[in-house]
Amino acid sequence: MGETKIYNAKDFQEAAIIKTVKEVADNLLEKGYDPVNQIVGYLMSGDPGYISSYKEARKKITKIDRTKVLEVIVKEFIK
Repeated sequence: MGETKIYNAKDFQEAAIIKTVKEVADNLLEKGYDPVNQIVGYLMSGDPGYISSYKEARKKITKIDRTKVLEVIVKEFIK
């Protein structure tokens, strides 16, 4: 048997946030929107109207606290 692995729940949460933001960005792009402008608009204002409901993008991103999304994005940027 292999060694026991220890997983950090925060790492899983951050990975899920990254995956969700990428999915939302892809959906926005597919629908013809600029994903950067739309996601920044949503994160700055809190208005979910910036995010299209196409393929449930709005539902997906609004399930996550906006502050958490910003935290993960900044963390990824400075790696």
